[in-house]
Amino acid sequence: MARPKVGIIGNSYLLNDQYPAHAGGTMNSEAVAEVSGCMPLLIPSDPRFLSVDELLETFDGFLLTGGRPNVHPNEYGEDETAAHGAFDRARDAIVLPLVRACVERGQPFLGICRGFQEVNVAMGGTLYPEIRDLPGRMNHRMPPDGTLEEKFALRHPVKMAEDGVFHQLFGAQEVMTNTLHGQGIKTPGQDIVIDGYAPDGTPEAIYVKDAPGFTLAVQWHPEWDAANDPVSRPIFQAFGQAVHDWANGVGSATGLQKTA
Repeated sequence: MARPKVGIIGNSYLLNDQYPAHAGGTMNSEAVAEVSGCMPLLIPSDPRFLSVDELLETFDGFLLTGGRPNVHPNEYGEDETAAHGAFDRARDAIVLPLVRACVERGQPFLGICRGFQEVNVAMGGTLYPEIRDLPGRMNHRMPPDGTLEEKFALRHPVKMAEDGVFHQLFGAQEVMTNTLHGQGIKTPGQDIVIDGYAPDGTPEAIYVKDAPGFTLAVQWHPEWDAANDPVSRPIFQAFGQAVHDWANGVGSATGLQKTA
């Protein structure tokens, strides 16, 4: 029997400064296949090649991945500045309406890093262009040097709301996470519940209140060592269960959010 299909949002790259390509990190596919128990398939995130309606009909769930380009500030009513960095307007054009459609339909998605920020913007929220420039905030960016293991190492705790969705998911109110991002939530979008914070007040875990399906998103990167990490594994297991439920026609993609 075929596994449920998870569409992994791909990012645009220019290989050797010449060759345009869509790509996705292998660790995303590993987490979806090995922990969620689903078939990972990469989406070329560009409206020239596909539509949101086609994606909704083709896939059972979506992994909104991290990526170096940021959501364009025009998407949340602000002007572009140098601090906002690089952009991928084609991905914006696909993922933001996809998030809104999934929320409405109850079709599951899991947001990671940029995907976390996309969920907030899709629901009408705004972003800070550079967290480390804010008073009292730490540098959440990926360390510039070191091995991949060192870059994805656990760097700070995240405290969850007591008895909230993520507290129930992890079985702990505080967990350790990695951190590899520059931007972060400024104002939460409509029905966005911030369920976890870093010690400096940066939002780290969200979901959409009263959504009929799985809408969890985190600012860190749980795809790293997802099969072994005690925080990453339950995220991808819960997401996988939601995707299987959707594929099997179960009305509610997850019971997690019904307890919030």
